[in-house]
Amino acid sequence: MATEPTPQRAYRAACPNCGAPVEFRSAASAFAVCSFCRSTLVRDGEALRRTGASAELFDDHSPLQLGAAGRHQGAAFTLVGRLQYRYSEGTWNEWHALFDNGRSGWLSEDNGRYVMAFEAPLAQPAPDPSSLRPGAQQVVNGEAFSVASIVVARLIAAQGELPAPPETERGFIVADLRSTRGEVGTLDYRHPLAPSWSVGRSVAISELAMTGLAEGTEKTLSARGVACPSCGTALEIQLASTQSIVCPQCHAVVDVSKGVGADLAHFAQAQGSEPQIPLGSIGTLALTRGQPLPWQVVGYVERCEVAEDPEDDPSSWREYLLYHRSEGFAFLVDADDGWSWSAPITGVPQPAGGGVTYDGATYRKLYDYRGRITYVLGEFYWHLERDELTFNTDYAGVGAASRKRLNRERTGKGGGGGDGGGDTQEIVWSAGETLDADTVVKAFRLGPEQRAALQRDASPTALKPSPMVKVFVVLAFIVIVLLINRCSDGGGAADCSELRNTYGEASFEYKNCLDNQRSRTGGGSFGGFSSGGGHK
Repeated sequence: MATEPTPQRAYRAACPNCGAPVEFRSAASAFAVCSFCRSTLVRDGEALRRTGASAELFDDHSPLQLGAAGRHQGAAFTLVGRLQYRYSEGTWNEWHALFDNGRSGWLSEDNGRYVMAFEAPLAQPAPDPSSLRPGAQQVVNGEAFSVASIVVARLIAAQGELPAPPETERGFIVADLRSTRGEVGTLDYRHPLAPSWSVGRSVAISELAMTGLAEGTEKTLSARGVACPSCGTALEIQLASTQSIVCPQCHAVVDVSKGVGADLAHFAQAQGSEPQIPLGSIGTLALTRGQPLPWQVVGYVERCEVAEDPEDDPSSWREYLLYHRSEGFAFLVDADDGWSWSAPITGVPQPAGGGVTYDGATYRKLYDYRGRITYVLGEFYWHLERDELTFNTDYAGVGAASRKRLNRERTGKGGGGGDGGGDTQEIVWSAGETLDADTVVKAFRLGPEQRAALQRDASPTALKPSPMVKVFVVLAFIVIVLLINRCSDGGGAADCSELRNTYGEASFEYKNCLDNQRSRTGGGSFGGFSSGGGHK
């Protein structure tokens, strides 16, 4: 709990519906939701009056809970309330943080991470939501922002002490905007005639020195189970933010964004390759904040470039979704030109000539490309959809920042017509750096045979490999060929001809290639250095 005593006078009364105690930590708060009977309550003088009822919360096993406390910018706070929202890509939480100085803030989820935001008055009228386009520039309160996303959301449940009554009857528009100052702004149109505006910055649970976190999540990952709607296999969901999970038996991709017990949508996918770093592996890497931390592999993705010219050979790569309980998510990328890592950023880079600047470094533009997922395993914090494309731009650092990378990703079915046009849904920026293959090998304690497979760009005359190493090098080549074949939009037999000529028409390699051509999966994908998914 936050330091006692606080400047605010606590107020406690009995719920008029069930008699359970209801506490207001702030004398300024007027609304609460009874934790026992879910009644929505309003303070009326020295008594409580019931005005309605809140739905049950979707139990997402979040590490946060009411009563958890921490410090932000030197000020102590306690989580006293919670709002849970749903939109087309899933759900997200916003936690009401009451500071000891009486200030209210909101700790909300953002791309697998967290943002601490505070409401701010609008000096000028808010823009009409119909005028907002992802990627377009927008001035709010005299400051320039880039529109990241516009979604229709609905409050589905509430908990604890709140500064305003929860309204669950209708949906409303929410627009997220990002600035070159590292800020994320939110325009909330639940009251169209009086939209609200809040501004925040990215934070990590470790930065907030949180105490009182949910015990099961802080010490071990407790699972919640569902049955695969395709084959009936028990699926154990380990992470609080999981929106999609892949069945380990039939490899169906299952949407769990609507909660356990809901009608689970799913789609089938063809068999892909086994990850070179197995799911569940833990590796110590210095990623998002530069300090070595244990990161666990919770998801695996095979991804390819969709070539503009049918005559071009599309490139392909593999990505590992990494999780750390207080830092959030990051991506480990295995591409033809080597290894790298990336994580979503809160702000946006500053355009500079043909490139951009970010965090004191200058980046040059490398290339634009379209991407598609061809195979996934594990759990993901965003909603995966079949055949969704992403539109990406990669940047490389220059000079002393040559190892740094940036990626800009646009998601949507169309994507043509430039920024803000068509049916673009969201724009996400991610930042990271290149990695040596030896760093990955050492971090995950991989064997010598796996080391050879991970170092495909090494000179063939650099060493004399053993027969076992030669086998793994050949297998790595086969994986690359299969990935490229799954990226092609052409006919299966023609695309798999190289494997047929090499291994024969009855071979596993050729048949697997044909199967993959008949059934593809896509969606929720991320760029070579980006995050991939819904913003909440």
